[in-house]
Amino acid sequence: MESTGGLREHKGELREGEPRESGRPGAAGGRPGPAAGWPEPRGGLRERKKEATRRALHEAAMRLSVEHGLDEVTVEAIADAAGVSRRTFSNYFGGKEEALLYSGEQRMRALLEIFPTRPEDESSWTALQATWRLVHERFGDLDPQWAAQVRLARNHPSVLARQLAHYAEFERALTELIAERDGVPSAGLRHRVMAGAFMTALRIASVIWTEERSTRSLAEVVEETLAEISREYR
Repeated sequence: MESTGGLREHKGELREGEPRESGRPGAAGGRPGPAAGWPEPRGGLRERKKEATRRALHEAAMRLSVEHGLDEVTVEAIADAAGVSRRTFSNYFGGKEEALLYSGEQRMRALLEIFPTRPEDESSWTALQATWRLVHERFGDLDPQWAAQVRLARNHPSVLARQLAHYAEFERALTELIAERDGVPSAGLRHRVMAGAFMTALRIASVIWTEERSTRSLAEVVEETLAEISREYR
């Protein structure tokens, strides 16, 4: 079993799979993370509880990685900070890298969900821009202070590798959706270039936002980046 890297376990009388609510340092509820930017969970009570557990694990993974360094944080420590067992963690995430990137991946899944619902009279590029705005409305902006923590956590090869792999997956899925919107049986160069340009814009905006440490919101940076790329699609 992995060492907890100096992060002690705390046993509790918590029911399996439910995150602990606590004000102690290191607990999922100890201090605010990106939770304010989460949309209300959908579905019935069971699904809402599952989503609450995922979010608690994500926030614990992010917080502990910033405080101790990703290499010193174990799955056991993340599970303990969220108030669940190692087995419960494994039911939700395949590893600490996956838990770290959960919030960003949820935004991208929402984008893939919303894009096909845009009006048919919109161009594909306009629909992509409108979809981004709707995703932002659903999730809200991230706190600049949390962005600094995200920056620290993502400066790790295993996290970056997983993030790039997921960007590639989302880009392929978006390419197919753009082709479907254009009414063609298979994606062509135009669809691949457009999906790639859009995903690149989001990635560049995210990097700028987390590195420039300005007072601008992520939404402002994304809009500026999309506007620059839009010059080629007007």
